[in-house]
Amino acid sequence: MVEALFYEKAGEGKVRCHLCPHNCLILPDKSGFCGVRKNIDGRLESLVYGKVSSAAVDPIEKKPLFHFKPSTLVFSLGALGCNMHCGHCQNWNISHVVLAESPKECKVFEIDVEKPTEYVSPEKAIQLALQYDCEGIAWTYNEPTVWFEYTLDTAKLAKAKGLYTVYVTNGYINQEPLDMIGPYLDAYRVDVKAFSDETYKKLAKVPHFKPVLDSAVRAKRKWGMHVEIVTNIIPSINDDEQQLCGIASWIKNDLGEDTPWHVTRFTPCLEYKHLTPTSQETLERAYEIGKKAGLKYVYLGNMPMHSFENTYCPKCGALIIEREGFDVINYNIDSGKCSYCSCDLPGFVF
Repeated sequence: MVEALFYEKAGEGKVRCHLCPHNCLILPDKSGFCGVRKNIDGRLESLVYGKVSSAAVDPIEKKPLFHFKPSTLVFSLGALGCNMHCGHCQNWNISHVVLAESPKECKVFEIDVEKPTEYVSPEKAIQLALQYDCEGIAWTYNEPTVWFEYTLDTAKLAKAKGLYTVYVTNGYINQEPLDMIGPYLDAYRVDVKAFSDETYKKLAKVPHFKPVLDSAVRAKRKWGMHVEIVTNIIPSINDDEQQLCGIASWIKNDLGEDTPWHVTRFTPCLEYKHLTPTSQETLERAYEIGKKAGLKYVYLGNMPMHSFENTYCPKCGALIIEREGFDVINYNIDSGKCSYCSCDLPGFVF
């Protein structure tokens, strides 16, 4: 175990964690909301430092990041736990694992079988990334914020070795930790699950969604990270006009018109297995909402072979990146410009 960052002693053996906006007051021998940061004798410990549940060599497009280092490979690592408890989580078998008892009921689903992990030191993670010819490293699959100490140490080593770094995150992090890791992160791929507190409470079991928006804006404006937004559109939950328009307008006004918005198809599972998958019509409506709001790049996700998974020049309309799934099969960008009309393509990182 490793002592956690961002906590204070709160008397009577309690500690208060300040890693994320839950700001959990944690009793002795209990964990916070995430289930992986435990108060042991008045000291907050990370129970997941270096504990890898999942590792893979992925195309960067799988994150999804479409405008950041296209066609490169990224070494992807995941641990256990999360500071949101989403009833539609596709990775529930690692994100819903609790390693320590919480003072309040915090998990929607109980996991009966302990998820195996393997210890991978920060040095070993970098070694593996280089060994597999990856140009970067990403913390993904579960929420990297709850793995903060490990991701920080590994990110510092990655930057020293010339690797790019990526957080695939729900964005629920406090300002101080974001500022600590900010100099060592290149890309911040964040989920914006809805655009109301009510829906966030229902979907993710957190009281407010504004911290998610604030972290994305801070990542881009203060730290110069490349930011892309994903919204998994769930029928009857977050597919209404008001929420989709709210997300699209916020991206345009606060992150900029060149910021990609990925609107992805929902697959029924867990708490929402009774719902139907998102229709193509609904995703195309979200696409039009984004374009009407002034976004230059809106993408459909989990819709293989749809033309809206491609990138088109915002000036001449030419197809400049053609994709099949996570593979780039046609690329018409030269020195950061459209190969057809030579217009600049701000917002891309090559």
